[in-house]
Order: sequence, then C-alpha cells, then structure tokens
Amino acid sequence: MAMSETFKVATKSPNLYLSCSKGHFVTNHSHINYYIDITTQKSNLPQAKAVAKALLPAYKMSTLVDTILCLDGSEVIGTCLGEILTRSDYSSLNSNREINILTPEYTTGNQLIFRDNNVSMIQGKSVLILAASVVTGYTCLSAIEAINYYGGRVAGIASVFSAVSECSGVPVTSAFDTADLPDYMSTSSIDCPMCKKKMRIDALINSFGCSKL
Repeated sequence: MAMSETFKVATKSPNLYLSCSKGHFVTNHSHINYYIDITTQKSNLPQAKAVAKALLPAYKMSTLVDTILCLDGSEVIGTCLGEILTRSDYSSLNSNREINILTPEYTTGNQLIFRDNNVSMIQGKSVLILAASVVTGYTCLSAIEAINYYGGRVAGIASVFSAVSECSGVPVTSAFDTADLPDYMSTSSIDCPMCKKKMRIDALINSFGCSKL
C-alpha cells in the first residue's frame, strides 16, 4: 500500500476512528510501519471531546488531577478532558475542582522546562501527562523527569494512540492502541526489517505531521 493511500480504521470508542497510511516512516527515535494522522483528534472539537470521553473512565473515580501537561499539541483534548473531569458529579474525584492546562517549553536539547510563573502548576501538584501518541516513550520519559525535577507527582499518562502499556512504571491509557492495528510495528533503525529489505522511506514524521520524501 502506498503512503498516499490513507484509510480509516474503526475503533472500540464510539465516534472515533484512526486515519492511517501504511508504509515506511521515520521518527526521531524509531522506524514505524504506520503513519497515524491525529490532526483531527487534536484540532476538531467534536473529535477532541470524543477522545476526552474515551480517556475519562481511567481517571474519573481514581485519580486526583491538579494539572494536565499537554504534549504534542494536545491542548484542545486536554481542555476537554479537564472540563469533563471537573463537572459536578458525585462519582468524580475532581468534581468542582480547578485543573490547570499547561504546555511545556523545550530547550535545544529537547528537555522540558517551566518558567517561574508556571512552576506553581507543577510543584506539589498531581500532574497528568497527555500526549498525542506514545510509541517509544522517550517524550513521556522526559515529561516524567521534568515533573519530578520541579517537585510534582505524576498522576498518569494519557494519549490518543499508544503502542506501549506503561512508561517508566507509569501506566499509559489511550483511546487507541495496537489492538486497533494488530500489525503495527516500531523498531530501532538498526533492527528495522523494512530497511533490511531496502524499502524506501516514505516520510519523516513528528508531532506536527509528516513530510514525504
């Protein structure tokens, strides 16, 4: 299947779908065989609400959240999740509480930092990490390290798509996972079977999207 052939995969979550292209793709940390376009889920309000609703059960009754740390441009989803977590509901730990929605700043070395005016949203707070996708876990590991450094507590990791069930011992909850794409594969460049077969790279991808080669 050529990279240009995008298809949709139905998922277990109502009103949600995966928009995918199969091919040979390269990220900063791995080679993968699917490009999953999460643009709609990150920027379309109904889809963002649907993702938030899919993530809600994992945190509604069991997790106190002070701050949602939004990675990969997931602020719209984070806002929707914060809104439904704090609704007046006797079964929600966060009912009628205030939740901060925060985006980190990155150094040239891709480390997360927080300016003095934002540290109060991390220090002494229960912080839920929200990512667009968790494939290798490197980005979330950086977030965990930053939260710990600034004196916060990691409440959990939530994502739109995840290829792993935990990161540094922290469980990952996702709206989509590899059960929706059973042949999904993520490998290092050295171990990539597509490279070994001399299959051309279709595109470079990151949290902003893809660039065809």
